[in-house]
Amino acid sequence: MSSFDDMDAFEAASLSARAMAARPAPYLDGLNPAQREAVETLDGPVLMLAGAGTGKTRALTARIVHLLNTGRARPNEILAVTFTNKAAREMKDRVGKMLGQSIEGMPWLGTFHAICVKLLRRHAELVGLKSNFTILDTDDQVRLLKQLISAANIDDKRWPARMIANIIDGWKNRALTPDKVPTADAGHYNHRGTEIYDQYQTRLRELNAVDFGDLLLHMVTIFQTHPDVLDQYQRWFRYILVDEYQDTNVAQYLWLRLLASAHRNICCVGDDDQSIYGWRGAEVGNILRFEKDFPGAHVVRLEQNYRSTPHILAAASNVIRGNQGRLGKELWTEADEGEKVRLIGHWDGEEEARWIGEEIESMQRGTRGQRPYSLDDMAILVRASHQMRAFEDRFLTIGLPYRVIGGPRFYERLEIRDAMAYFRVVTSPDDDLAFERIVNTPKRGLGDKAQQKIQMKARENGVGLLDGARLLLQDGEITGKGAGELRHLVDSIARWHDMTRGPLRRVVGDDDAVIDDQAPERVEYGPPEVPHTELAEIILDESGYTAMWQNDKTPEAPGRLENLKELVKALESFENLQGFLEHVALIMDNEQSDSEQKVSIMTLHAAKGLEFPAVFLPGWEDGLFPSQRSMDESGLKGLEEERRLAYVGITRAEEVCTISFAANRRVFGQWQSALPSRFIDELPEAHVEVLTPPGLYGGGYGAASPGFSGGGRSSIEEKVAQADGYNSPGWKRLQQRSGQRGMAQPSEARNTVIDATAVSSFTVGERVFHQKFGYGAVIGIEGDKLEIDFEKAGTKKIVSRFVTSSEDIPF
Repeated sequence: MSSFDDMDAFEAASLSARAMAARPAPYLDGLNPAQREAVETLDGPVLMLAGAGTGKTRALTARIVHLLNTGRARPNEILAVTFTNKAAREMKDRVGKMLGQSIEGMPWLGTFHAICVKLLRRHAELVGLKSNFTILDTDDQVRLLKQLISAANIDDKRWPARMIANIIDGWKNRALTPDKVPTADAGHYNHRGTEIYDQYQTRLRELNAVDFGDLLLHMVTIFQTHPDVLDQYQRWFRYILVDEYQDTNVAQYLWLRLLASAHRNICCVGDDDQSIYGWRGAEVGNILRFEKDFPGAHVVRLEQNYRSTPHILAAASNVIRGNQGRLGKELWTEADEGEKVRLIGHWDGEEEARWIGEEIESMQRGTRGQRPYSLDDMAILVRASHQMRAFEDRFLTIGLPYRVIGGPRFYERLEIRDAMAYFRVVTSPDDDLAFERIVNTPKRGLGDKAQQKIQMKARENGVGLLDGARLLLQDGEITGKGAGELRHLVDSIARWHDMTRGPLRRVVGDDDAVIDDQAPERVEYGPPEVPHTELAEIILDESGYTAMWQNDKTPEAPGRLENLKELVKALESFENLQGFLEHVALIMDNEQSDSEQKVSIMTLHAAKGLEFPAVFLPGWEDGLFPSQRSMDESGLKGLEEERRLAYVGITRAEEVCTISFAANRRVFGQWQSALPSRFIDELPEAHVEVLTPPGLYGGGYGAASPGFSGGGRSSIEEKVAQADGYNSPGWKRLQQRSGQRGMAQPSEARNTVIDATAVSSFTVGERVFHQKFGYGAVIGIEGDKLEIDFEKAGTKKIVSRFVTSSEDIPF
């Protein structure tokens, strides 16, 4: 009788319906009251507001089984929509297990795109297509747009095809056909965007093809313009269930709303606090206005958490409470208290990676007074992929097995392999594999035929490809733009190769500082005049490789540029390019077996839906997390999505959650003071344990520094400062002198403008220290800019705030 609203309804039902309703329902056993309410409320709109770890998948599948078991719907009358094929398979498997039999005949359980493909093939002619249309992948889409851009005589450097593809995809996510793009949007692109969009859609119809965005867009168009088709599916789909509703975009939202507008039997499951995909079109507003879209909707809050400890839940709840745009819920658990959320500060990012590596090994051995954790139990969740490099390098050095989830390992990324191919051919010009990789990357007008000519020339003369290209140019066997570009590349490689070594010098004996006429004499290259880190930047810039990604307007391009900067940073630990390349080759050859336990490394976005007993959350610094780019582009909306990302990160942890930050980070190749993330201030003091041992964080920088006056410190920051030995005489002396000398303080950390009228407190000849270049002596002063002769890095010009008198170093 549970599927009927009351006894009268039960008695009025048919015998078969009453018999179905009276069947045993073991799938309801073990559900908590809120879950059971969500499962048994079958009529009308239902919003299952499910917090992290509250068993929403179980409740959603139990609801499907309940619809089938009570006879409310046949399998083909249920539309169940997920975001991934994996989630769809898991849901189908769970339904089968709950029913105790293999589930067949549920054709409408799948992803948005999979279901829309089926629908569109039935009604393709209504949008000018045939039922056997093809679906273009991203490469085909870009290739077609390149043709249209060229035909329209549009500057492809100003309007790259990938950028246009991204713009069009954004419009399709908002269910905008070319004629419906708002004037304001079209105006941003000088109306060339909508012009190409219209031509692109026309060409797709001529080719009988669609892209992924069209699958939703065409079905929304069909439903809006053909009421008879919409009416048919409204009758077919008696019950609609939607997973991860907070991640829907406008097109998906409209498609669902059209289908549910008649019977209103729609159940959406989601968590507004876990909406973290705004950058790819997701609209958190869809779930926030559910009750407005469906008046009288029944909202069920799933708040009992089955994953994390009370301390972890309290920390996550306190952070997310700072968001204004949320429906609100309070997670709770019956689990034991467990450990408090751990907070630790470090001097820099490398120290952070070292500490986490040691902590993982300690937890693996069980030497922290806890049970031993396997490596599979532990995960490191970063805000940006470039943060992975420090951990990968550290783990490879100490032999700690790891896996990167959601993407390739750092040194396997496309942009890193390209950059390293440039470094390889510069250090070893006979490296044909490296030359093949970079000869037309970026594009130099050297097609397959030109590259075949290079290979044939090299084989004929028994030389490497680089020399083959040089001979080909000498003999005039290649012409046009490609010849000029190839000549520039060949000449550049020769020049860069010369820069890897210094001028020839005469060396007498074993020590060139000792002159002994009787000792044997030899000639060798001296040390290079250009540091290898600077040479790496020159190679990437002069080759056009950096510019290639700067001009690429796809969402991945900024991340690739950050990874290239991180690669240059990695070079600093080595004496030269050759040593670095040997190091990478050796560590990448050290593959672990797939069956071996490994620590997981991934971005916070990739971690959604996963859980681990122990989680490390590094890099909690303002500008990195929350992301400065996200806040600059989206303002408060961007900040709130970053806060939801913090909530997701914390709630991935089951037993141990460790948050860390560093006082100094390398940004664009320069050290900068880093402010602890504003989210740290939002952690509840009673649920946080500060781990920072004396002297570890040690910087006097950032929001936890004694001299910081940027609005006051939270009690947590005070604890970090006290635990960090900031009251030591050395640090007091450094703070006093840094204030007098104009050393970088948090309020000016991002201000690198040189003041030519300033009077420096340093004097010519004074010995100073720089975090990157080490010790040196001041040889010139211009305003607040110092010319310094560094002992190891040569002469540099540095803004005075970024150096310290050597006598001020407290150790």
